[in-house]
Amino acid sequence: MSEVQITAAEVSGLAPTLTVATFEVRGMKCAGCVSAVERQIAQQPGVVSAAVNLVTASAVVQYDSHLGNPQQIADKLTATGFTTQPRRSDGSDERTDPAVRRAAERRQQARQLAIAAALIGLSAIGHLKHWGGPEIPVLSNIWAHWGLATLAFLGPGRAIVVDGARSLWHGLPNMNALVGLGTTSAYLASCVALVLPGLGWDCFFDEPVMLLGFILLGRTLESRARGRASAALEALLSLQPPAAQLVNQPDPSVPALPVPVGQVRAGDWVRILPGEKIPVDGDLASGQTTVDESMLTGEPMPIAKGPGDRLAAGTLNQSGAIVVRATQVGGDTTLAKIVAAVEDAQVRKAPVQQLADAVAGYFAYGVMAIAALTFGFWYLFGTRVWSDAIAAGPLADVASPLLLSLRLAIAVLVVACPCALGLATPTAILVGTSLGAQRGLLIKGGDVLERVRHLNSIAFDKTGTLTEGRPTVTDVVVDGMEIGDNAERDRVLQLAAIAESGTHHPLAAAIVAAATERNLKISGGAEFYTEAGAGVAATASDQRACVGTADWLQSRGIPIAPHLEARVRELAAAGKTIAYVAADGEAIGAIALEDRLRPDAKATIARLQAAGLKTLLLTGDTPAAARMIAAQAGIDPENTIAGLRPAEKAEHIRNWQADGTTVAMVGDGINDAPALAQAEIGIALKNGTDVAIETAAIVLMRDRLTDVVAAIELSRATLGKIRQNLFWALGYNAIAIPAAAGVFLPQFHIALGPAAAGGFMAFSSVMVVTNSLLLRRWRPNSKD
Repeated sequence: MSEVQITAAEVSGLAPTLTVATFEVRGMKCAGCVSAVERQIAQQPGVVSAAVNLVTASAVVQYDSHLGNPQQIADKLTATGFTTQPRRSDGSDERTDPAVRRAAERRQQARQLAIAAALIGLSAIGHLKHWGGPEIPVLSNIWAHWGLATLAFLGPGRAIVVDGARSLWHGLPNMNALVGLGTTSAYLASCVALVLPGLGWDCFFDEPVMLLGFILLGRTLESRARGRASAALEALLSLQPPAAQLVNQPDPSVPALPVPVGQVRAGDWVRILPGEKIPVDGDLASGQTTVDESMLTGEPMPIAKGPGDRLAAGTLNQSGAIVVRATQVGGDTTLAKIVAAVEDAQVRKAPVQQLADAVAGYFAYGVMAIAALTFGFWYLFGTRVWSDAIAAGPLADVASPLLLSLRLAIAVLVVACPCALGLATPTAILVGTSLGAQRGLLIKGGDVLERVRHLNSIAFDKTGTLTEGRPTVTDVVVDGMEIGDNAERDRVLQLAAIAESGTHHPLAAAIVAAATERNLKISGGAEFYTEAGAGVAATASDQRACVGTADWLQSRGIPIAPHLEARVRELAAAGKTIAYVAADGEAIGAIALEDRLRPDAKATIARLQAAGLKTLLLTGDTPAAARMIAAQAGIDPENTIAGLRPAEKAEHIRNWQADGTTVAMVGDGINDAPALAQAEIGIALKNGTDVAIETAAIVLMRDRLTDVVAAIELSRATLGKIRQNLFWALGYNAIAIPAAAGVFLPQFHIALGPAAAGGFMAFSSVMVVTNSLLLRRWRPNSKD
């Protein structure tokens, strides 16, 4: 069972553990079903929140494990007609083999399509004579129509009627309830007319037959379209190979033991031959190869890999036999996290969907009320007041006022389409987020899409974001010495490297790399302390070494000699980043580092500005270094703020928000996490820290800053599809229901029979899904 422990709090001596469980929910047909399932889950003990997705047939529930359990929730939903089971992580649920599931769905769709075609075709053939064609001896007989309607009602229509009746019984009416009421009413009224011809009623057995045919046809087309919408996610799921080849040493030539990939543990050696998918995240222990990572990042060119390089599960080994030491397995792999992020995103709803959800929760009740009013109005008044208009309209062949009123009421029941409301948002989010994942853009939910629409400013971190994040040491300055001998410079660099070895900032990596190049010993550090965005400290060689900004050292009571500060000022004026070094409370020198602007930074900033977004730079670096990078990137100096600690970055964003600015923050480090969380949209880069990636709303899996633009464009395109779908779904029902109720009959002679209403209803759902599928044609405006 897929459960994740996420938080705990002490309440009355008991720590309620909030747990997340994912369920497979079958039987949902429309937005009303989604609303009903969410209400049923919310009523269960211990449930904190629930999000249900119609397209993926899943529910994500957060609950207190002390008060409830997933099986109770599943049993309750199953009892109300929605077959439910917790999704398991041991490979036992059907989602683990998308190909098998899709094959079964295609077979079912083919059967439905054949049945729908047969029902519509036979009914149409039987009425050829009404359209000027020949009379078919058998199929034109009324008893043949009765037989066909009875077979349709008891065969393909039975499941619809039973499910609709069950939903009404539980007080959760859905689309099947409306269709079931319509088909049952039409069938029974026609049976009465057949058995009692003296009543003068007309038989319209063709109406329920064609109605069921159109319903099945529409659902088949809708199912196929939804399958195409989820194809991108299933492609991600299929990237995980089912087996791995274990070896007992890092040598690709030794015999391997094939095992299920779920049995691989961190630290195991896994052999991968050319043409095989990599089953786990790990470090390349032996061999050299090229790896195709396009399935995860969208990068088209294979990447050369050598010993020590990182490899990700789901990528393709192309050229060499290699051995990988597993570091992340199962749900901890990059691929598993991407899939989890995409699935989570597809459940999180856009705020714009709240209107649709509110409408859908009461939609079926409203439609049944309108149908009842339609019947009563036309039977009591309409057929008398507008008898001439009826005689000139499409229902002129209906002799009985009772039957005319009934047919209009049935048309109302059938033409209403809560399915379109239910599919409007999740299909677009499904396509958009899956497409983004294929292109290396992880967008974490529909709520993110809504916030992107309101963006008017975007702030960037400097190091590792606008710059390449691979700074190099250019100068080592020793206090009190104009030049300083090599031994003194090495001492300063060595102490700094020992202290920086306890952190992972790009500047720290550059200092450690410089010390390693000079063969300086950098082990033996202890009592590490890091203050993000300010400095680090550690005990090294019986000395307390501190490395950081001038303000940070001075806040710790470490003065900086004017002579040292003056020499460093010249380096800072050249745009270099300065890290001061102190030992036992005394500043002994400084290290100057230089980082280059990313090649695509200037183009990215220009595109964002052309899109009307204000660009800003927030950095902990010196003002001189910040101004130089800002000038190179094209950011206005007035929008450049330097010397900031992490909390101060978040504070600046908070102040802008207070003035009505909607801000996105782009960063990659621990020091960016507060700002990423404070911004309306946090955007983290691929190589960022886990904290930054977890905090961000959008994660860029490729090492391209232009993907910031692509992520915003895709978000806006997806939200555009959502709005188009909702406009269609709401607009369709707003026009179709009055048309079916006969509002346009007196003046325009427009009315819908039940069969035509069924066709329009089916078309409406297919229209929404098809419109969402058009999003698959999206391409970023920037050149890849």
